Amino acid sequence: MRAAYIEQLGPPDLVRFGELPPPEPGPGEVLVDVLATTVNPVDAFVRSGLFRTPLPPFPFVLGRDLVGTVAATGPGAGSGFSAGETVWCDSLGHDGRQGAAAEQAVVPADRLYRLPPGVRPEEAVAVFHPAATAHLALFTHGGLNTGGTVLVGGAGGNVGSALVEFAVRAGARVLATAAPRDHAHIRSLGAAEVVDYRAPDLAERLAALAPEGVDVHVDTSGHNDLRAAVALLAHRGRIVVMSGARDEPALPVGPLYMKDGSVRGFAISHATVAELAQAAAAVNELLAAGGLRPRAVEYHPLSALADAHRRMEAGELHGTRVVLRP
Repeated sequence: MRAAYIEQLGPPDLVRFGELPPPEPGPGEVLVDVLATTVNPVDAFVRSGLFRTPLPPFPFVLGRDLVGTVAATGPGAGSGFSAGETVWCDSLGHDGRQGAAAEQAVVPADRLYRLPPGVRPEEAVAVFHPAATAHLALFTHGGLNTGGTVLVGGAGGNVGSALVEFAVRAGARVLATAAPRDHAHIRSLGAAEVVDYRAPDLAERLAALAPEGVDVHVDTSGHNDLRAAVALLAHRGRIVVMSGARDEPALPVGPLYMKDGSVRGFAISHATVAELAQAAAAVNELLAAGGLRPRAVEYHPLSALADAHRRMEAGELHGTRVVLRP
């Protein structure tokens, strides 16, 4: 079986591509023939060691996401999946599980979901992880209900775009910040207002657009200005911090508690099986309705994974997803 893997933690040039023994499913597991995988920033965090997570013995196959077809199920009780079904997963490659960047992968049955009919597998794999991340950030951690006002920072990226789509679908009024080149795209997703994140009067413009404050504030840019975020919060508003692994901004405690506000950290790697399944159901529903389509996709062979990691870490993939096929 061909796979992209590492034998120690470190930079992208440690990634190898070659033959490994094929995996065998155990009880409660499903063997999947991989059609495609992709790369996410969190994959680089795991590969480099920035995100410390239990890993299986080396060699360690990289990658969170896959779309594929069921090849076989493990011994014992049935998994509920049948051979040939098109399925997907977005939680491999960490917490003791081997990754998806291989010709075959073993997936726990409770982390495997059916792909809706009519959805192109090699396009859908590009959105699984950012879309599930967005859903969990908004609803599980952000407590978004029907309506309200949501501010999405960095709305032009993959997670940011999914945040806009889910929030609009929930009936929220969405304000967004992004580079001007992304404004038309973000408006097409339903955002009410889009502001250049580099505007010198950004805080004042956002405050004028949300005179009653923001109920959920989510910034995907990795630059967390908590002083500005707290100032924009509505009564009992929530700030969801989900990017900027090395960021250490100041938190204005007084203004935060005077608003009954909260700051909630969120890493999808810590999501429970039940939370991931709930997000997957929402992702499938929106995919089936024609939403969550990636803006731009590059297709490459699986052997290009190391280069994809290098480009991702160099910031060269803004708005573009790399899909890798065995």
